[in-house]
Formats: sequence, structure tokens, C-alpha cells
Amino acid sequence: MRAAGRAGLALAAAALALALAAWRRRPRPRPLREVLFFPSPPSCTEALLAEAAGPGAATGRGVVSRPCPCPLPHGDCSLSRLLSRLLAARRSLEICLFAFSSPQLGCAVRLLHRRGVRVRIVTDAQYMGLQGSQIGLLRQAGIQVRHDQESGYMHHKFAIVDGRMVITGSLNWTTQAIQNNRENVLVMEDAEYVKPFLDEFERIWEEYNPINYRFFPKDSK
Repeated sequence: MRAAGRAGLALAAAALALALAAWRRRPRPRPLREVLFFPSPPSCTEALLAEAAGPGAATGRGVVSRPCPCPLPHGDCSLSRLLSRLLAARRSLEICLFAFSSPQLGCAVRLLHRRGVRVRIVTDAQYMGLQGSQIGLLRQAGIQVRHDQESGYMHHKFAIVDGRMVITGSLNWTTQAIQNNRENVLVMEDAEYVKPFLDEFERIWEEYNPINYRFFPKDSK
């Protein structure tokens, strides 16, 4: 009986070792690496935003209860792919942008905020006040926004999704850039590259803490 028991244990251990070896040899999914080029032709993104908002929910551009009747194409494009990557956020979204005026991207960010995703935005003080900027709407929605108080521009253009995906490139999040400019966006899920961007965001976030703002020039005496 004891010999049979030992034999059974040996067989179970061997089977476990084989299963573990097979698990280690399994093909692992490749980290996401995607390149998007702009301009992106005008397209309807209402269905994508409505799906992210949930049944009967407001998207920030109205409540969508039926297919959008607009004549714009509804197919895949660089803007829809960028929106999809942003809407994949489940925990956090850090945005560091020079200019942000795209209504579609602004709507997506507000949707994420309403879903409970922690959204933080760093932007340029001069450009956030221009007509058409989304920054005021995002602040009204309760999203944290910080800006520079420097003579130079806050010229970064990147976003970090859930601390695991970085979205960066030449693109400002403006309708002009999306529809008219030659721009590029690189999307990566690679910890080696995501971490420096996250570190840079946290450094700027602390530097632009409102307690550090200066409303009066320092006494030169």
C-alpha cells in the first residue's frame, strides 16, 4: 500500500512538472506596439463613444439610443483607434498635452472620469485659455488639471493608460491636427518605455502643484 501511494505521488509530481513546463513554454502575447498616422479623415465616432458610455447613457454629446444618422463614414481610422486605446483605461489616465480642443477626445476623457477612472491632466497655461479648448469643460466635470507658470511652453504630447500603456507622438489633441496635419502617434505597452513617461508626468504634476504658483513677482530688493 505504501509503495502504491509513493508511486501515485511520484506520478502526480511528474504530471505537475510537465504541466508547469508546458505553461512556461506557452506563447506569450506580444506587447502592443501600434503606429497611427494623421490626418485622419472626418468620421463618426458616436457609436464608439456610446458603447463606452453604456446603454442609454449620456456621452457628453447627447444620448445615443439608435445608430447615428449623420452622413460621415463609420469605419476604422486613426482617430477611432486612438479613442479605443484611451477608452480601454480602467484605473487611471494621465494626460500631458500642449493643446487639447478635440470634442471627441474630450468626450472620451469625461466618460472615463464618470466611469471612475482617475484622470489627471497637465497642460500649457497659455493654450488652455484659447477658444475651443476642452480644458474648461474637463475642469467643470471635476477632472484635476494643472498647468505651468513658466515663460516656455509645456510642449509635451503624451498620455499613459493604467500605468502600462503610453501614447505619444507629434499630435496635439486638436481637430486641426487630427483632420489636417501630418502627425504621428506611437502606442506602446512596454514597461521599459512607459516608466520614464510616468516618472516625467509625476515630476511635472508635483512641480505644477497650485501651492507653488506665484501670483505676484518676487521682491527684487
